[in-house]
Amino acid sequence: MHQRELILASSSQTRKDLMDRLKLDYRCISPDIDESAAGELHADDLAKRLAFEKARVVAEQHPDAIIIGSDQVAWREHAPYDFIGKPLSVENAIQQLQENSGRTVFFSTALSVQHLQSGFETTLVEHYQVKFRQLTLPEIERYIELDQPLHCAGSFKCESLGISLFEKMMGDDQTTLMGLPMIQLCKILRQFGISAP
Repeated sequence: MHQRELILASSSQTRKDLMDRLKLDYRCISPDIDESAAGELHADDLAKRLAFEKARVVAEQHPDAIIIGSDQVAWREHAPYDFIGKPLSVENAIQQLQENSGRTVFFSTALSVQHLQSGFETTLVEHYQVKFRQLTLPEIERYIELDQPLHCAGSFKCESLGISLFEKMMGDDQTTLMGLPMIQLCKILRQFGISAP
């Protein structure tokens, strides 16, 4: 059976690192889409649409390849419509972590796998929660300086020093928190006869 090409529709280093775990041949193509909300009232809906669009843009250029798109939206308890974005500046990161301090932050991580040639498309959302401990301003400032989480929703890297900010983590698959739900991805790839391991 012809091994279909695998393409990760992402420029995220974290997602590349997760894909590398599978020891499969794949390449990355950045999907370059507008990631702003379009009236979505729940983080799940926004994450799903963006994951789908990222995969679709690349799938249209490579209809015979299996395309993997993913997107993550963070939000705080009882406010799934109030999306926490990437801070992009130290000031914003400090503010986000002060707001997260002592609270539970939820992550809606969507995965879209598409193979246009066979008409295959599935898009799903996985959830993960993180309970932050009470953080002091010096801790927050030191953390941001050391980990530089300016391109991470919620202003932390759980795979790095960010783990020190938490009281507990809750969910079925830690990779959901990192931005690509690997258990679900492996399950879908097996449908194509792509096995990991």
